[in-house]
Amino acid sequence: MAYIVTQNCCNDATCVAVCPVDCIHPTPAERDYTSAEMLYIDPATCIDCGACADVCPVDAIVPGDGIAPDIDRYRDINAGYFQRNPRTAGPGAHVQPLPLAIATSGAAEPPALRVAIVGSGPSAFYAAEELLARRDIAAEVTMVERLPVAGGLVRFGVAPDHWHTKTVDRVFGRTARRDGFTFHLGVEVGRDVSIDELLDHHHAVIHASGAPGDRRLGVPGEDLPGSHAAREFVSWYNGHPDHADRAFDLSARRAVVVGTGNVALDVARILVSDPDTLRRTDIADHALVALERSGIEEVVVLGRRGPEHAACTTPELLALGSLPGIDVLVDGDVPEGQDVSIKLQLLADYSRREPTPGNKRIVFRFGRTPTELGGDGQVESLRVVDTESGEDETIDCGLVLRAVGYRGLPIAGLPFDDATGTVANVGGRVVEPESGHAVTGHYVAGWIKRGATGVIGTNRYCAAQTVEALLDDHRAGRLTSPVAQTTDLTALIRARQPAALSGADWRAIDRFERERGREVGRPRVKIVDPQAAVEVARAARGTAKAH
Repeated sequence: MAYIVTQNCCNDATCVAVCPVDCIHPTPAERDYTSAEMLYIDPATCIDCGACADVCPVDAIVPGDGIAPDIDRYRDINAGYFQRNPRTAGPGAHVQPLPLAIATSGAAEPPALRVAIVGSGPSAFYAAEELLARRDIAAEVTMVERLPVAGGLVRFGVAPDHWHTKTVDRVFGRTARRDGFTFHLGVEVGRDVSIDELLDHHHAVIHASGAPGDRRLGVPGEDLPGSHAAREFVSWYNGHPDHADRAFDLSARRAVVVGTGNVALDVARILVSDPDTLRRTDIADHALVALERSGIEEVVVLGRRGPEHAACTTPELLALGSLPGIDVLVDGDVPEGQDVSIKLQLLADYSRREPTPGNKRIVFRFGRTPTELGGDGQVESLRVVDTESGEDETIDCGLVLRAVGYRGLPIAGLPFDDATGTVANVGGRVVEPESGHAVTGHYVAGWIKRGATGVIGTNRYCAAQTVEALLDDHRAGRLTSPVAQTTDLTALIRARQPAALSGADWRAIDRFERERGREVGRPRVKIVDPQAAVEVARAARGTAKAH
């Protein structure tokens, strides 16, 4: 029985490189890779060797005759991709070349390439891996992170009930243990060290700071209490230090989430999930307490276009429908027929469901555009207009979360494209938009490079492209040699930020969180206070010295 790819696929395509029969698609060499919801295994080609499952960082690949949830549906989803996209070449014709990190070059490379990476999310770690695992250069990487813990969106963006997806942090942990890797956590670029100072100690800087802003609706009442960006809510329940002290009024019976992407589904699901289910995850303790007291019984997921334009992925939509104690409904008609997508088939299934007395509800409403938030000092309603009829409607609610997209913020000293919310770049190489000239030594990876698109694994090939651009410049002598040593940078950081932490400190914090989690049957209990994290690291150092 062929293997299949299931819900938590991260798209990093590690499986593609090890498949001996070219049965996993789309590969990063194929046009639809960047827009694919997930990867798929061809049941007609798979030889059931299990190599892909062995290397999958998030345990998304399982035997087709297994007992994973919705196994039959995922078997159909995998097979359906190849029915729509038949292979026209023999095995091996579409195999993606091995990742840069394990490729070799016949040309001699300049020695001791030193690169600083700002940020510690997926794109940052994938870029570090691309540099440190190569055989054709000797690279040193310095990673600088503002927070005392690493992980970026893996830690602070992935929903706590998606624990499989979070296990990709094992890959990042291996990178952080490589020779030539130095970590500075709790260090803010622009406050504790400048970009110019990073370049003084390195050949290049890769900016991988993500997209910490959000898009707005641009309607009256958007700034009323009770109206928030979904990004803020996600950061709050995931224990991001910048948002741990936020307060969300969960006393109303109904909430509205504007948007139909995976983030919208995440926040809707968390709002109506059983607290006993959440208690088994790594959700932040303060969020768990608030959600236990929540009065929300219904979440309306509002789409401005029709159901055929729902932005969520099929696996996330499929998983939503099997949650115990939660009805998933669609208010309105959904196109049906043999030729519609699996996503539309699922929405049509949900549109035929009847509510179960006593259950909480997630209700999809499509073709509705928000026009105004109303309320006397607090959100009490959302006015929407039907995009077909033009009729107005008022939805009573006490909480509105806009999940209409994350947005990058400008980085001091670098050209910024305000329209896309990205640093101006070509293939990861930062450029001046007017002239097209490269800004020497500066590169971008991840969402600040391409916008808030893709999933975790998309960052792997985004980072590889950036690293290749950097290496091309290094080979051509276009980079400026550092004027100081990285040990000098460490001394500088320690002088300016005595609370800065190292990679060993980060691992000590990680062990502490996981040990606390094991005591109560959870993956981890997160530390959300930066000072508490510093104290845990210091205590671990003292214990190590004592032994």
